[in-house]
Amino acid sequence: MTEQTLAAPIDDQQDRPRGFSRYQSLLIALLAFTQFTIILDFIIMSPLGAILMPALDITATQFGVAVSAYAFSAGLSGILAAGFADRFDRKRILLFFYVGFTLGTLLCAMAQTYHVLLLGRIVTGLFGGVIGSVVLAIITDLFPLHLRGRVMGFVQTAFAASQVLGVPAGLFLANRWDWHVCFFAIVGLSIVTIAVIAFVMEPVDAHLRLKQDRNPIHHLVATIFEPRYTLAFAVTTLLATGGYMLMPYSSAFTVNNIGIDIAHLPTIYLVSGLFSIVTGPLVGRASDAFGKYPTFVFGCVMTVIMVLIYTHLGHVSLVTAIIVNVLLFVGIFSRMIPSQALISAIPDQTQRGSFSAISASLQQLSGGLGSALAGAIIAQQPDGSLLHFERIGYVVVTTTIITLVAMYFVQKSVAEKAGRSVV
Repeated sequence: MTEQTLAAPIDDQQDRPRGFSRYQSLLIALLAFTQFTIILDFIIMSPLGAILMPALDITATQFGVAVSAYAFSAGLSGILAAGFADRFDRKRILLFFYVGFTLGTLLCAMAQTYHVLLLGRIVTGLFGGVIGSVVLAIITDLFPLHLRGRVMGFVQTAFAASQVLGVPAGLFLANRWDWHVCFFAIVGLSIVTIAVIAFVMEPVDAHLRLKQDRNPIHHLVATIFEPRYTLAFAVTTLLATGGYMLMPYSSAFTVNNIGIDIAHLPTIYLVSGLFSIVTGPLVGRASDAFGKYPTFVFGCVMTVIMVLIYTHLGHVSLVTAIIVNVLLFVGIFSRMIPSQALISAIPDQTQRGSFSAISASLQQLSGGLGSALAGAIIAQQPDGSLLHFERIGYVVVTTTIITLVAMYFVQKSVAEKAGRSVV
């Protein structure tokens, strides 16, 4: 099957197949598994903190630098790669960065000192931070808009799967043998993925047959300053800022403010993750069936309600805490999946790679900014409870409302480009 058969024109009103071919299904699974390994490599650092710090004899501050090094190097690499992202076959780009990511993870696996681990995290971020944008560009190239919500839904389950399957498995390996084994396991999975990409995935190069700017600097600048993209970049930034403000402090808030025993914390993440694995594809299907913006509106309303409830919770039972977390994740996924599907329709085909790379950089950088802002807002009392956590909730609600309004104009732009009134 060729790319042309995969990517029907987005404004084609006739004969729009609702299902996926065998190759499309395989490709979706491959892209989702690729995302699974990237996300697992990123989030595994947090639960390994209690093991890594004494093992390498480092402070909490040094560990925080190792974690943030990935995000900042990923943000930098996205900008650097944006100028070249549309000049090569996207399959080759994916392979190049995924091999670099695997080598960076191998460096982490072999690290015996803090500085080698830090170097490994920087290398992993430089390569791994770009892969998500390449995956998005491939999805945009190969799947028409009316199927893109479902594709995004399946691919986004990688986050939940890494939380449900990857983190517990990683902690088991670290406790059973050694923390190095966690990274060696990711390297093993990545090598298998590289082989499948190389031998099964077909070239994604239709954009190369179109006229485009050959100067990477001009290409980067043209994408950044394209007026049609400004609003989409702003929405991407606000969505990431709001999300990253809550996540870093959720475990501390759950234990110290909500009163859930730390031994039950994995249960909350496990149940929330399992529900998210089911929710992602359902949200994707709903966004294609009922419209991406209406689904996004539902997600925003759900997010506002659940964030206000969550950030004002006192001591509650484990069951209540699980229900609130599950509904909060439903709201988050119902925003994330349709927004990505809508925004993916904004860039021209010759700028999809650079647009996605810049968006990924904005997500990383704004996420780091959001975490820092949250840290400046809250304070920790002697008993460990967090003060002013509800203020973070107000900020998240404000950014959610702004994105709700901004996304209305994004979907209008997509509808005009597609020649349809409903997307």
